[in-house]
Order: sequence, then structure tokens, then C-alpha cells
Amino acid sequence: MAERLREQQFAFAKHLRDPARHPAPPGIEDRRMAIYRDLFFNNMEALLAGNFPVIRQTLGDSAWRALVRAFYAGHRSRTPLFPEVAREFIRFLQDRPPPDDAPWLAELAHYEWVELALQIADDAVPRHDPAGDLLDGVPLPSPHAWALAYQWPVPRIGPDYRPVTPPAAPTLLLVRRDAGHAVRFAALSPLVYRLFELMGERRFTGRQLLGQLATEAGVPVDADFMAQGAAMLARMRHEGSLLGTAIPD
Repeated sequence: MAERLREQQFAFAKHLRDPARHPAPPGIEDRRMAIYRDLFFNNMEALLAGNFPVIRQTLGDSAWRALVRAFYAGHRSRTPLFPEVAREFIRFLQDRPPPDDAPWLAELAHYEWVELALQIADDAVPRHDPAGDLLDGVPLPSPHAWALAYQWPVPRIGPDYRPVTPPAAPTLLLVRRDAGHAVRFAALSPLVYRLFELMGERRFTGRQLLGQLATEAGVPVDADFMAQGAAMLARMRHEGSLLGTAIPD
């Protein structure tokens, strides 16, 4: 009896996920099954539409629903947590070949997801000195400031702009959560993006970081460069992108 119930539950679930490939369990009126099919799929579609409104608008209703249907039918989630559905949708897009007419789809999904992800992020804030010397100490980025690089110009993509070839230069962004939990986006120069990469290693002083940047850029490490770099680090601390300096464990 228990094994039969289990088989019936599996058949029920497979049919709800992919009714085109899996028939409904026997003995259930199709009118009743249709209620469940619509309820489950429409709830998933509404949830994803709320997380990815630009993708939905850009693809159009038919293509959007087909994409959600493919996700719903074929993706095997790594987590059962409801708030993680958006991340699972991104994984689904990253694991499949991109559509010829929307090669930016996975990156746009990640860009749309970032705001929600940062709003609910609960990363622990490491030990730091908020007034530490940013040149002689090790500058410590906030765990709620993310430097991101995209191949496609994701902030511009929408119903009126659907590129088919990526630009020569990547789109570099800083996404940070301020003290009021508002998420803010800003464009980054390649130099500042590289600075965030180096700071992520948490082993260079500010002076060493700026020296490395100058070397990579092929410019002299003179007093003017160091003064401008120090002012930039101070601005980043003031806006909250830097916590201060790291305190060794």
C-alpha cells in the first residue's frame, strides 16, 4: 500500500512538472489535474516574473513562459529553499546553451538577481578597524559591496535593445548595500575593478595595492599617484565599500 502511494505521488509530481511527457496518474479526472497543473506552474511563473521582470518583458510572454516551462520541467534544484528559486533559475540558464537571439540571457538574469541577493545577504562582517590607515594597513572591502564583470551591457538590455554580439569592453559594476539597506549600482573603471580583485586577497597594504595598480597600468608610482589613490580609498570607506582595515585573527 505504501509503495503504491509512493509511486502515485511520483507520477503526480512528474506530471505536474512536465505534463507533455508524463501522463497523469490513472483514476484522476483531467479537470481536477488541470487545476493543479495551472496552480503550480502559475505560482512558479509569477515568482520568477517578479524576480526577472526585464527578462520577461524582453523575451515576450510566449518565449518567457516556454523558458519557465523548460526550467520547471527539467531543472533539478540543489536546494529546497523557496528564496533560492531565483538562483536556481540562473544555474539553469548557465547550464544550457544560450539562445541565438538572446546570448546575454544568463548574465542578464544574474544582474537582475543581484539586487535581491544583496538585500537579503547576511554575510558576517569580519573584524576590522574602521579608522585604520588605508595606506599602511590592509584595506578591507565590505562583504556587501560586490565588484561584478559582465561580457554583455546588462544594464542597457531590454525590449528595445537586444544585442547579438558583445561589445569590445566588459561592463564593470560595483553593487553595494548602504547603511539603510538600499542597494546601489555604479559603473567601475577597469582600474578600480582590479583594485577590488586585489583587495579580495586581504594580504596587501593600501600602498602595495596602489603600487601594483600603477605597475600594471604602466604609470610611475609617484607622490601624485599615491595621493590620488589614498583619496580614492578614503572615498570608498566613506561610502561604505570599504569597512576600514583588516585586524589579524
